[in-house]
Amino acid sequence: MREAGFEANTLVEAYESDFLLEKYVELIRELGRFPVQAELQMKARRDRTFPSHNTFRRFGGKSALIKRLKVYCDGHPGYDDVMQMCTSVPVDTSEQQESPKHGDGVVLGYVYLAKSGRYLKIGQTNAVGRRERELVIQLPEKLSIVHKIITDDPVGIERYWHKRFEAKRANEEWFALSSDDVAAFRRRKTM
Repeated sequence: MREAGFEANTLVEAYESDFLLEKYVELIRELGRFPVQAELQMKARRDRTFPSHNTFRRFGGKSALIKRLKVYCDGHPGYDDVMQMCTSVPVDTSEQQESPKHGDGVVLGYVYLAKSGRYLKIGQTNAVGRRERELVIQLPEKLSIVHKIITDDPVGIERYWHKRFEAKRANEEWFALSSDDVAAFRRRKTM
């Protein structure tokens, strides 16, 4: 490469945790509250010194990030405002219950059956509670999770159920299923 007049690529080094936490604190203070993912993305586009929203995932979910922020703010004077925000945010215990691990360390996911109106949705996720909250805001009718199947292959198992009920597909992942179809899905706890 150098012989051709090009410089070799250099690896981008990982940010220090304290740097990331400080950037997150700055954004919290700018907004006056905890940012949502879209706000992290917009900040990174506007400010080249702000890390990508994906970088903050290293801390885990929101609850884990808040715990780290509390420790960080506790060790730095003048961060009482952010510490107060951290303690006022309710900890989402569903984050800790989602994504169970198999005995050999494989992260499991879910294939779920959800009902809204007369139609049922077959989808896959790694956090059923979070996915339910995401869908609720998109639908005009109430949504409820009918059943979930724990699996180490959510994409493949979702595909299986989509194919099995292909003739009853209403739109994309929505189906007009009979009570027998629902009973067949509910018989499975794992796959």
